[in-house]
Amino acid sequence: MPISNAMTVDVEDYFHVSAFAQTISPADWGRYASRVEHNTHRLMDLFDVARIKATFFVLGWEADRQPGLVREIAARGHEVACHGWSHRLVYDQTPAEFRDETQRSKALLEDLIGAPVDGYRAASYSITRASTWALDILVELGFTYDSSIFPVRHDRYGMPDACREPHRLLTPAGMSIVEWPLSTLRMMKFNLPVAGGGYFRLFPYWFSRAALARINRHEQRPFIFYLHPWEIDPEQPRVAAGRFSRFRHYNNLDVCEQRLRSLANDFSFDTARAGLRRMALLGA
Repeated sequence: MPISNAMTVDVEDYFHVSAFAQTISPADWGRYASRVEHNTHRLMDLFDVARIKATFFVLGWEADRQPGLVREIAARGHEVACHGWSHRLVYDQTPAEFRDETQRSKALLEDLIGAPVDGYRAASYSITRASTWALDILVELGFTYDSSIFPVRHDRYGMPDACREPHRLLTPAGMSIVEWPLSTLRMMKFNLPVAGGGYFRLFPYWFSRAALARINRHEQRPFIFYLHPWEIDPEQPRVAAGRFSRFRHYNNLDVCEQRLRSLANDFSFDTARAGLRRMALLGA
């Protein structure tokens, strides 16, 4: 029987991304044409065909404006989880700011779906060594698992020495939370990011497939994969930004949806919560 991996979607729009934070002010978000509802529907339709249930980490700002979309995600059998409210990087917030906006987002999502929201993922995976205090706040707010830690070196995120597999960790205050770190391929002493997103668009599909298959076959455990709705939308408006930021955001948008279809055919997927329960890291 194939290993069931976790399919996850970070529900945010093209103008929310951290790569454009120096160009687009949050105060101006409302001026941009929203494309997230249409693109999220496309993803759910793709998942329906592939018989996949996924975890959707929903940005509170979007949930406030698209409540029907959040309800539909849950009604179609997917897991609704929390992606914060404002897409501010965790380490750019004070603990009080982080607590207030995360609690606000969790409460809204739970009100919309009428069920507990168990999972959290930080904007741009910004729980780093400088912001592990956020894990204590997540426990205090009632989250049972987190998927924010990326065991890689990166200019915006990463803990290269973090545990690579799903596990229960102790927070700085000595509390406990389950962590499903973003998937990496161990190459000698280096962790190569292969969890999805821009890496999925950058690497040729054969390489992503081989790297993820290695986690299943050689490490005998599931991987966690992520994508954003805007990544299957090559017709989205172009934003003026630095060359590197534009490359990160727009590279291979035109092939991402077909690659995702291939991935859905080549591997088995379920929600993050279901996967953690199968690993006995979460209770039923």
